[in-house]
Amino acid sequence: MQLCAGISLSVTSLINIGDRLLVIFDGHCAFCNRSVRWLLAHDRNDRLRFAPSESPKLAALLARHGFQAPAEAAALGTILAVRNTGAAAETVLGHSDAVLALLHELPQPWPGIGSALGWIPRTVRDLGYRLIARSRNHIWGRLESCPVPTPEERERFL
Repeated sequence: MQLCAGISLSVTSLINIGDRLLVIFDGHCAFCNRSVRWLLAHDRNDRLRFAPSESPKLAALLARHGFQAPAEAAALGTILAVRNTGAAAETVLGHSDAVLALLHELPQPWPGIGSALGWIPRTVRDLGYRLIARSRNHIWGRLESCPVPTPEERERFL
């Protein structure tokens, strides 16, 4: 699979993720990559799978949900969380809804924190999300190439 900047990996397919949540992120965003590293460290129950939005393997999935090209997902400035990948009930969450869904997949205390944040109205949560998303590249920068997952992490990337 092509991640970005010519890095190829042979890893899990979309079919093999079962009921796990698929996390689609901007592979060139330093903040996004740090967030993925944080999620990997905290996902002790193996509930998440990851894919950079630039991956050609995601083109059909993204097209089903109105994205014209894989790069368009990255241009939106949002992380996407996909439930029921490949099923009729496939759902794509973005912005703060994706963050809440991710927190609920992690072990305690993160689901509790996600529930508490869920009490904040979506418009307010999304405003905070957009402020961070808008400045993420300015503050944390862009990566020339995607970090290569460790051998232990590779099975968690598509």
